Amino acid sequence: MAGVFYIAGPTAVGKSEIAAEVAAELGGEIVSADAFQIYAGLPILTAQPGPALRARVRHHLVDELSLGEVLDAQKFLLAAQERLVAIAARGKVALIVGGSGLYLRALTDGLSILPPAHSGLRARLEQCSEEELFVRLARLDSATARRIDRRNKRRLIRAVEVCLLSGRPISEARQRPPGGAAPAGVFLFRERAELYERINVRVEKMFTDGVVEEVRALGEVGATAGQTLGWRQIRALLAGELSEVDCIASIQQSTRRYAKRQLTWFQRQTNFEPLNLSRTSSAEAIASIARKARLSFAPER
Repeated sequence: MAGVFYIAGPTAVGKSEIAAEVAAELGGEIVSADAFQIYAGLPILTAQPGPALRARVRHHLVDELSLGEVLDAQKFLLAAQERLVAIAARGKVALIVGGSGLYLRALTDGLSILPPAHSGLRARLEQCSEEELFVRLARLDSATARRIDRRNKRRLIRAVEVCLLSGRPISEARQRPPGGAAPAGVFLFRERAELYERINVRVEKMFTDGVVEEVRALGEVGATAGQTLGWRQIRALLAGELSEVDCIASIQQSTRRYAKRQLTWFQRQTNFEPLNLSRTSSAEAIASIARKARLSFAPER
């Protein structure tokens, strides 16, 4: 897609602030590729860009979706494409910013038309352990098995289900859209110890900012929003099943594990140019990314 540049990276790396500065410099708009920031009502828990950043640069797919609505890659892709078309019609460039690998891949590689869920088959697969599902997927589609998060039971079930219903591997059905150059973008990362410390500090700040009251006020949510990091632990805290200290520690641990999986995914799945923010100042990173984006937007001669 012409006029589109990607800024990807793990949670807490600093994407939101840097992306807003780059977008402001380019006169562009931001389309979020975050599976949870799209939901309204959880600005603290999902670490949505704050009011100052959103006043500085127009953001899309942030704080928009009802918490009860189920979201998947296909719905996200349609919503994102609609926003990208509108941005281009306004004569603006778009920065796609996020860390949800599946959603980013939907934009860069496209999505195949996959069979809908089958309740009977899904019920049987639910009885299997994550390891059993992974072994089965490896037999059916070794390429997808190498990429999938083998701890995510929901994705494992869907992958096996699709293979069984379609009679072919998902990896054969999903191919990059024809024509055009490979997507242009950067992959932001930090040294592991620094990233983990940023995660720990962010989680502590969430509690200072009132995340427990935010969750308490909402009650139950839909299946997708309920996967938000920290939601399960804070609900346990509210139910008296966890102390605040243990709740914070559990969210920090699960977020660090999530960041590790994100880093692995980006290293294996994208050709975005890596940029180490531990060795680059914010000003240098912003200038470098803006320069790369301008070059990607420039027509070939």
